[in-house]
Amino acid sequence: MLNRSLRQIVGPVVGASVVAYFAYHTVQGDRGLGQLTRLQSEVAEAEAVLAQVRGEREAMERRASLLRPDNLDPDMLEERARQLLNHAHPDDLVILLPGRPAPLPGGDTPSAGPVSR
Repeated sequence: MLNRSLRQIVGPVVGASVVAYFAYHTVQGDRGLGQLTRLQSEVAEAEAVLAQVRGEREAMERRASLLRPDNLDPDMLEERARQLLNHAHPDDLVILLPGRPAPLPGGDTPSAGPVSR
């Protein structure tokens, strides 16, 4: 009698244990639902960064296409030359922003090193 009732209990307990094991690992395991939501958030962040980088690249490509010899934009060429040579047109209004070093008369910017007195 004890042997028969023990057999009736062992089967469902083993089955419930197996179901509980797989249910736990479905939620908490290395490839479970918790990990899935974390990976989905990482993918969303990576896609946002990708969209930003693509936009930056497209903007750079547009600006670079204006400097190509077959399609040279004079305004872009003048802007780039002024930037590289650190020159301004006599009619330009120059606004110095706080926190940025003022250009020296020779066209160089002061060094960011310590100032000795």
